[in-house]
Amino acid sequence: MKQREQGQHDYRIGIERRVFHFKEAAGTSRGVYHTRTSWLVRLTDAACPGVTGVGECAPLPRLSCDDVPHYEAVLRGHCDRLCATGELDVEAMRDVPSMLFGLETALAQLRAGGSASLGDDTTFGRGEAGITINGLVWMGTAQQMRQRMLHKLREGYRCVKIKIGTINFDDELALIAELRERSDASQVELRVDANGAFAPHEAPARLEQLARHGIHSIEQPIAARQWQALAALCRQSPLPIALDEELIGVNRPDDKCRLLDTVRPAYIVLKPSLHGGMAGCREWVRLAHERGIGSWMTSALESNIGLNAVAHLAAMTYGPHIGMPQGLGTGQLFTDNIAMPIGIRGDQLWFEP
Repeated sequence: MKQREQGQHDYRIGIERRVFHFKEAAGTSRGVYHTRTSWLVRLTDAACPGVTGVGECAPLPRLSCDDVPHYEAVLRGHCDRLCATGELDVEAMRDVPSMLFGLETALAQLRAGGSASLGDDTTFGRGEAGITINGLVWMGTAQQMRQRMLHKLREGYRCVKIKIGTINFDDELALIAELRERSDASQVELRVDANGAFAPHEAPARLEQLARHGIHSIEQPIAARQWQALAALCRQSPLPIALDEELIGVNRPDDKCRLLDTVRPAYIVLKPSLHGGMAGCREWVRLAHERGIGSWMTSALESNIGLNAVAHLAAMTYGPHIGMPQGLGTGQLFTDNIAMPIGIRGDQLWFEP
């Protein structure tokens, strides 16, 4: 994808490795994280003195398809290619989505004159409207998860997402039942994310039990790469199924179509760092929409630089009236986050130019 004519640029890119520290240990499907490593790319152009575009390249260990040895060296190769040609070669970067996302972000900010709005002329990008987000209940002990859930309800979230599959399933059901005793489905939308924790043979019964509690959707009930089993589950499930990890590494348009046509999920959940950068997520949204499949976007434990970019991408992709809560509540995770003009008010993320 050509970004500007050859000969009309003099790009320079610096790369900085940064380690961010979680306020609390973050339990994920790939273990517990205490720190988070990102590579920040800083892009300048001699034609625009004093203007810098910054992007974040943040692969998730053991999960990202571009969590590769010598990550920084591979990233430097793509940066050098951009500087040499003046072009961001999206096709050549389909298999390195976190690198693509960082460079897309840096280019967008550079072209926006250094603005953190990334050229987003939406009501969100102008600071006139917020994006409704879900309150996320992280994995933990049953007591920890209960306290986190109650905290999200006290904060006024109208959509709560609970990560399940790591503690006793009966304890998780009790937690969900308590939420429903406090707030019915008309008051709080409830999403659950199993992160592939259920075995295919046990998933139908567990989905039946979950469905009794008015759940909006469940993400990735069984482990990825079991398309036929997942397709059968989607056909018979009493509650809508959303795909997340299933999309990782499915980077070519034909493969995306084959996955969507085979599995026929109700929703897909998109993280630019994992699912193709900005260009890849727009492609996923278009292909899903053509098939009547819904979608929303979430961050992937990036710092505020990546979170800001995901938020603007969601605003530009879904338009001024985003109908579904997005997963953009991760900006308060780190003790040493990078300051950006974004903040949470109630259950909405706002851009504050």
